[in-house]
Parts: sequence; C-alpha cells; structure tokens
Amino acid sequence: MLIRLDMNDRRPMYRQVADEIKVLIAAGRLREGEPLPSVRQLAGDLGVNLNTIATAYRELQDEGLLTVRHGSGAVVTSLTTRSTPRRELKKPLRTALAQLVLAGLPRAEILGLVSEELEDLLKGAR
Repeated sequence: MLIRLDMNDRRPMYRQVADEIKVLIAAGRLREGEPLPSVRQLAGDLGVNLNTIATAYRELQDEGLLTVRHGSGAVVTSLTTRSTPRRELKKPLRTALAQLVLAGLPRAEILGLVSEELEDLLKGAR
C-alpha cells in the first residue's frame, strides 16, 4: 500500500495517513472487502508511532470507510452503504477552495487544478 507522508505538511500524521487511505479507496486501489495492513505493520513501514495508525484507522471507521475488528484487522467497507448528506460532503471542498482563493490563484487555475485532481483520482477507479 503506497502512502506518502510529508514532514512539512501542517496536518497531523494520522490525518495524512487517513487522507492517503481515502484517496486509495476513492481511486479504486483499495476495494471493498480488502484488508489493510495491521496497525503494527503499517506503523513500521511508515516509521510512525502505532497510535498514529490506530487513530487514522479509528477515524476512517467512524467515517464508515473501514471496519476494524480487534484481532482481525481493518477491512475496507462498502461505499454503497454510506449516506453522507451533500452539505457535509461540501464542507471540506469549500475549505480547500477557500485555501486556493486565499493563495491568490485565479478562478481558471483553481478550476484547472480541481479538474486535474479529479481526473487523476478517477483514473484509478476505472
């Protein structure tokens, strides 16, 4: 499982791990029913504390993306059973767009970036 961590990123490590796993799921690189590495294994692979991975897995479980069973590990859950209201889905998008606007990017460039990222994400899902 390819997860990249950036020591210069302002997000906490657990958030980076959780976000990277979300991308892998959205891109179809992690599919429903697929097991994830154990907390111990992923922590060792990434060189982070066990609690970092446990927190990321717990957060993903709270969001309905993983099922975590003590002793048997984490498994990607069905995406079709999720029913997140549209307004909740828009919140992180709005935050990301606000950051781009505050960085001074023009509308056309923001739309280009969003289009590129969406295309990259959907390539893996095909």
